[in-house]
Amino acid sequence: STGKLTDNGILVSLDDFSSGNKTLPYIIIRNDALQFPVCIYRIGANNYSALLMQCSHQGAELQVAGDRLVCPAHGSEFDKQGHVMQAPAASDLRKFPVTISDNTLFIDLRKVHS
Repeated sequence: STGKLTDNGILVSLDDFSSGNKTLPYIIIRNDALQFPVCIYRIGANNYSALLMQCSHQGAELQVAGDRLVCPAHGSEFDKQGHVMQAPAASDLRKFPVTISDNTLFIDLRKVHS
């Protein structure tokens, strides 16, 4: 999904999490305006986690491995909330606030919170 870029963030339809009659555990937003993709994990019906897929160790692009993000460069791993699970990374991933309204997620790229 590319999402819909606004001045302040990205709008993503909740329908993007549906594949046939299945609900996807995550989607990846790739957009030319973003230096790195953003992975959005569905934690629960009204709970989503939006993480910048950039390793906090040396900045490599992360890969999704189920409910973890893994760095192909040095093996760092992060959970779907962005917390470090495996070194050498020492700090959590950049995480963006997510709000839901009218079947749409808004990923606020202006703010980063841990």
